[in-house]
Amino acid sequence: RTAEQTKKKEREKIVSDCLTLKKSNCKNCYKCIRHCPVKSIRFSGNQAYIIGNECILCGQCFVVCPQDAKQIVDETEKVKVLMQGEEPVIVSLAPSFVANYEGVGIGSMRAALKKLGFFDVEETAVGATIVKKEYEKMLAEGTRSIIISSCCHSVNLLIQKYFPDCLPYLAGVLSPMQAHCRDIKRRYKDAKTVFVGPCVAKKDEAQYYEGYVDAVLTFDELTAWMKAEGVDPAKEKDSDEHSRARFFPTTGGILKTLENPSPEYTYMAIDGTENCIAALKDIEDGKIHNCFIEMSACAGSCVGGPVMEKFHRSPVKDFVAVSKFAGDKDFEVEMPDSLSIQKEFTAIERRNQPPTENEIREILHQMGKTKPSDELNCGSCGYNTCREKAIAIYQGKAEVSMCLPYLKDKAENFSDTISRNTPNGLIVLNEKLEVQQINKAALKILNIRYASDILGDQVVRVLDPGDFVTVLSTGKDIHNKRVYLAEYEKYVEQTVVYDKEYRLLLAIMRDVTEQEAQREKKENISRQTVEIADKVVDRQMRIVQDIASLLGETAAETKIALTKLKESINDE
Repeated sequence: RTAEQTKKKEREKIVSDCLTLKKSNCKNCYKCIRHCPVKSIRFSGNQAYIIGNECILCGQCFVVCPQDAKQIVDETEKVKVLMQGEEPVIVSLAPSFVANYEGVGIGSMRAALKKLGFFDVEETAVGATIVKKEYEKMLAEGTRSIIISSCCHSVNLLIQKYFPDCLPYLAGVLSPMQAHCRDIKRRYKDAKTVFVGPCVAKKDEAQYYEGYVDAVLTFDELTAWMKAEGVDPAKEKDSDEHSRARFFPTTGGILKTLENPSPEYTYMAIDGTENCIAALKDIEDGKIHNCFIEMSACAGSCVGGPVMEKFHRSPVKDFVAVSKFAGDKDFEVEMPDSLSIQKEFTAIERRNQPPTENEIREILHQMGKTKPSDELNCGSCGYNTCREKAIAIYQGKAEVSMCLPYLKDKAENFSDTISRNTPNGLIVLNEKLEVQQINKAALKILNIRYASDILGDQVVRVLDPGDFVTVLSTGKDIHNKRVYLAEYEKYVEQTVVYDKEYRLLLAIMRDVTEQEAQREKKENISRQTVEIADKVVDRQMRIVQDIASLLGETAAETKIALTKLKESINDE
């Protein structure tokens, strides 16, 4: 059991390593989760993380990310290391290359890649021929009610992780990439194989199923390498009538290659992960029988792969390019023993457990969804329904704050609560000085009965617009300016702020009439006190002067008397 758990951890690690995230670029836009067909992305700390044991590597997050935060792991250096060895390194080139490199045939690609140092280049369509012949054997045997093609690794992961009951219907055959690389290694002793194509899932397939493919490059990685080395494939188209398997990368391409298909089966081609999911649900419900189903996760099949779609989405043009390049006969291949190209698919367990109904309801309440009508199912968070979002929150994949209506209501309620309860008057004007919002405190200050009496009208009706015009023209805010509103007999401390981003003026008025009255009262008392004090001082000064005058007269008389007495004594 320990070995099995280790294998599962390795499986999850491989899936996670194929797609990585540049954290600094993630802007918390939720576009990746909106486009992820299996919602295998979690958000934490305003960052997106790919959940390895849930991801099917369809690459849609890579395609739609506006910040290029999702990256496919580049194996160019790994291939260069392989080429340093003595073993020949041979490329298995996906047939969709003809759509990616316009006007270039296999001969031109072979010549170009040999300049990079590869020993040789072959078409993966050779492996596709082996696979389609094995499918024909299975159809001829007629022992299966339903056969689902296993060429698309993303579809295989989808079934392994989300529809394990459909595993018996999945064709246990190697993919064209694996079958071709196996054939190359049979023909070239000790050869190393490198697959080049438009798919990120092939990197995971190559790493998990060891022994077939040594490295995988995307067309984008190959193009960057050729550009760095100054290699430009010649615009030369070639043809080969033995190349019917080149149809494989198009929707219905497998069906086009089948010879003498058994009439016991109905044949259908399904592309796009959502369509595949719908078909698999029908299979699980027992609604489909006696069918051969070609499934592709990408819309348009491999020519609509993530690397193709990211850089030059052109489904009609790409299909035409492949169609013109394909022949009408099969490649001549040496068919291996059926047992040697069998492939085993096992269910891949996902960890998340579903919450109970009460737990879902509790989370919905946290999101402000207290009744069914509150569940808008707007999808802005990336989930199809509010219940799906609640389940994701329970499983630690999402946060309550990811709900746009919830945040909007919360912000508005919070803003309204502040506006409604603040004692300060608030008035919002547009650049035409028209009143856009006004709170109750402002209505009271301006003696306005209803907000509707002033909303949409010029502020000049109720206030002197001078300060607003000044702020609007200079861009400099006014803070705590004391203004007397003569019409209302009120004093206010007025702050006027201009929001350039939203082009709005915000006026905050604090009623200081009572404070002003108290200040004037104190000033009057102080003035009266000073007047009284001045009167007291004047009166005291007069008294002092009178006393001084009397004392002065008495002193003079005494001096005269004493002088006369002294003289009399001296005379004696």
